[in-house]
This record gives sequence, C-alpha cells and structure tokens, in this order.
Amino acid sequence: MKLPNPILPTKMLTPFKLGVGGRLGSGNQWMSWVTLEDAVGILRFAIENATVRGAINVVSPQPLQNEEFTRALAKAMHRPALFPAPAFALRLALGEMANALLLSSQRVAPRLLEKLGYRFLHRDLSAALKSLA
Repeated sequence: MKLPNPILPTKMLTPFKLGVGGRLGSGNQWMSWVTLEDAVGILRFAIENATVRGAINVVSPQPLQNEEFTRALAKAMHRPALFPAPAFALRLALGEMANALLLSSQRVAPRLLEKLGYRFLHRDLSAALKSLA
C-alpha cells in the first residue's frame, strides 16, 4: 500500500513497511493529525472567511493516542504493529529530541474551526488512511 502524504513521513512508514512498526514509548501520548486535503481546505477557509480571527488549530477533530494511531496505520498498511520502541531506546537514539518529537503529549482540537462551520473531509484516521490507498 502506498501512503505518500505529509501526515505520514517516510521515517514513520519505513518500520511499518518492514513489518517492525509499533507504538512509541508507552503509546499513551496524544497525537494530532490532519490530511493534506483538510490542511489546504482549512487554510482556504481561513483566507476566504472574514469571521476567522486569530490562531486556528489545523488538526482533525479526532486526536488519537499513539497506540491507537499505530494500530490504525498498521491495519491500513496490512502490517503488524508488534514491536514497540521503548522510550529509553528513543532517548538513546535521539537524545532530548525524542521527548520533544515523539514522547510528549498534547491533545489538540479544532474547536474554533468547528464552531465556524468548517466541514472536515477526513474526521476519522482509518477513513483518511483508506483514502490514501
């Protein structure tokens, strides 16, 4: 399955392609995601809509914990997700960047976008991944 998209960086896909993907650390950290189509749609909506003021969160309305994200990605790629990357190993490999990029957690929601009436093309990660096939 080919999944090219900025939401799925090559470095994230490679372990899954090789059949050795898995959750990162505990897998409990929240991950926000958005498809390229929705990111472009949100930017266009913000430009064309005078009611949009200030910062907006360019994320889908369904943040997931890393373990859930991992399961959905593995299923979409028809690969197992059996090999977790322990936090200590990520820290050994990446230093403090592991905490900042992979192990930190922030649950972000697009409340303002939804309040202003933006309609997401892809609200659900599984459906979004299927659309990339």
